[in-house]
Amino acid sequence: MPFLANYRRVLATPGALLFSATGLVGRLPISMAGLGIVLLVQAGTGSYGVAGAVSATYLVANAACAILQGQYLDRWGQRRVLTVLAVVIGTPIGMLAGTYMAEYGRYDRLTSIVRFINDILLSAPSIVVGLFIYEVMVAPMGHFSGYAGAVALAVIVIPVVVRTTEDMLILVPDTLREAAASIGLPRALMIMRVAYRAAKAGMVTGVLLAVARISGETAPLLFTALNNQFWSLNLNAPVASLPVVIFQFALSPYKDWQKLAWTGALIITVTVLALSIIARILAAQRKTS
Repeated sequence: MPFLANYRRVLATPGALLFSATGLVGRLPISMAGLGIVLLVQAGTGSYGVAGAVSATYLVANAACAILQGQYLDRWGQRRVLTVLAVVIGTPIGMLAGTYMAEYGRYDRLTSIVRFINDILLSAPSIVVGLFIYEVMVAPMGHFSGYAGAVALAVIVIPVVVRTTEDMLILVPDTLREAAASIGLPRALMIMRVAYRAAKAGMVTGVLLAVARISGETAPLLFTALNNQFWSLNLNAPVASLPVVIFQFALSPYKDWQKLAWTGALIITVTVLALSIIARILAAQRKTS
């Protein structure tokens, strides 16, 4: 039948195969992300169809070999150090600010001002954040450092955590707060034992989204942490970062370096995809609970 022939022809592409296989599970966002990964790999190899599938398989295998051989392990590991520092710095500040805006000063004028500034930071280009930290930290210190890179990433983390914390705490029913106040529970304990527990899944989702946001940032690190060709735990000096290495390798005239750049892009894409899936699962659990 012509319809079945056309249907089989459509399913012959590797992207459609991945889309249909994951769609059977009922996960449309995951299947779209998988299709995007296939298109990213095929765009990097410059070929489509069966040849594109072979090139995609080769690039995925190249990514695994690059990780096992340590070509990206030091960059990826040092970037995780910067990410952890950024989350450690930005998450408490964002949670405290969001808690104040939702619990203490919900109708204050200061809250409106902070919310307006937070919205500006959410939409601000990351390169502007990098230039700001360069003027505040790098120029006075006289050298690039991992600390400056972590602070730049923390500035990007803070507005995401502030917005999600405020929104999740506002969604907590006031009846829970009234019940806690009726038994004489202080306001601080009410927030920690009642409001935080009710909004825990949404707040963790916000932190994961912030981590996904900073995972591929390159521009702030070019002005703060710069880059390092070797593994180093000295955060008072330039440190390596996978996005910066991808940027440098992609601009190089060597084909092998360009392939490594696409490999690094694939690694970051899979990492962000995994964080997004975890965030969606936590959000679904919050809705069901």
